This record gives sequence, C-alpha cells and structure tokens, in this order.
Amino acid sequence: MTPELTVLTLAALLQAVQFALMAIPTNLELGAGKTLSPRDPERLGGSLQDQVSPRTGRLIRAMNNHFEALILFTIAVLVVTLSGQSGPFTTACAWIYLVARVAYVPVYAYGLTPWRSLIWGVGFFATLAMLLAALL
Repeated sequence: MTPELTVLTLAALLQAVQFALMAIPTNLELGAGKTLSPRDPERLGGSLQDQVSPRTGRLIRAMNNHFEALILFTIAVLVVTLSGQSGPFTTACAWIYLVARVAYVPVYAYGLTPWRSLIWGVGFFATLAMLLAALL
C-alpha cells in the first residue's frame, strides 16, 4: 500500500470518529424519537441541525465538510497511486491534508475564526498540490 493510501484509510477512520462526535451529542440533545425518525423537516419543526446547540451544529457541519473534502482527496490519492507517482512530495501532501483535517474538527467545534478557514485551506491546497504533482 502506498503511503497516500494509508493516509486515505486514516482519513476515512477520522470520518467515522467525526460521525460519533456528531451523533452522540445530537442524540443526547434531541432524543431518539427525532434522530430515529425519517427526519422530515415539516414533521420535526425544522431541520435537526437547527435544533441542536451551536457546538453540535458545528460538529455536524465539520463532518459534512470532511465528506466533501474527502471526495477530492480520494481522487488525488487514486490518481497518484494508480499513475505510480507516489513520492516524498505527494506523501507529505497527504499527511498535511490529514493533520489539517484532524485540527479542523476542534477548531470548528469551538468556533475559532479565522483559524477554521485557514486550516481548511491548508488541507485543500495540499490536495490540489497532489493533483498537480501527478500531472507534472
């Protein structure tokens, strides 16, 4: 397995951790009646995200943001791995992405601005650098 695939695996496990960090407080705050339901906003009186505490709402958004970022990172890892272009630079970029994503969770949860956006940018640009490295 390439180092980039190892980091991708760790990033997927981070997604599972983020799910737990979001799901536990959401269930505690709203109760199983709401979280086990079909979650139709008109039945619940709005979206679940609008009914939780601000921190839990930020954990929900952080998890969703990682789903979005993970798509592009997965593409970058696959391009680098399948093209046989794994190397020290792409490995460093992959680790930078993962460190940024790990740091993103508590920074977002505690609403630390502008750090949330800066950390997001580090992970995003590390992913773009992997893609560009594969093209060059």
